[in-house]
Amino acid sequence: MSPFVFFGLTIGGLMAIEGVLWAVIPTQMRRVYEDAFRHGDKMLHISGLFSVAIGVALIAFALKASN
Repeated sequence: MSPFVFFGLTIGGLMAIEGVLWAVIPTQMRRVYEDAFRHGDKMLHISGLFSVAIGVALIAFALKASN
């Protein structure tokens, strides 16, 4: 699988999951976003870095498992 296809599938899958959540439980999703933005920039930076670390680890694991 080429990196472009992998990237497209990954981003498309994430968008589909988020879209389903917004379609099924919009009120709860709005609360999640409001709560996230209520915390300040420092918390958003920390959670963003944590998310990047988990994402990179999952990508590395998937690429290693595919070989």
